[in-house]
Amino acid sequence: MIRIMTESDRGAVTEMMRIFYASPAVETNGSDEIFKSDIDECVGASPFAEGYVFTEDDTVCGYAMLAKSFSTEYGRQCIWIEDIYVKPEYRSRGLGGRFFDYIKERYTDCVFRLEAEGENETAVRLYRKNGFTNVPYLEMWRK
Repeated sequence: MIRIMTESDRGAVTEMMRIFYASPAVETNGSDEIFKSDIDECVGASPFAEGYVFTEDDTVCGYAMLAKSFSTEYGRQCIWIEDIYVKPEYRSRGLGGRFFDYIKERYTDCVFRLEAEGENETAVRLYRKNGFTNVPYLEMWRK
């Protein structure tokens, strides 16, 4: 099941974020301060962030966080899939694909974007299977 993240999910999501952000899939290690801020945005009234949890038999087995913006390049709303994480023991059960179907139904006229480490072949296969393609330019950022 996929549902909106609630305050009661904070502990489970924080633990998964610690694992996810310590992995090679993310450039930074994050911090408990950042994780708290991210979850606050997702469970609060922020118009820019949404959080979801994936459950199986009432057990939280994964989470995702979205950030909303407007893309002048495409002339419509852009949904950034900032985090998507499924606990190892729940992988290969279709949760990622169901989540992509869920957000495509929820946001019907949006551009979806995400970042992935090329070495994370399993994730890249999932993203490609769900219609994502590489963009032909370098993305840059500044703190």
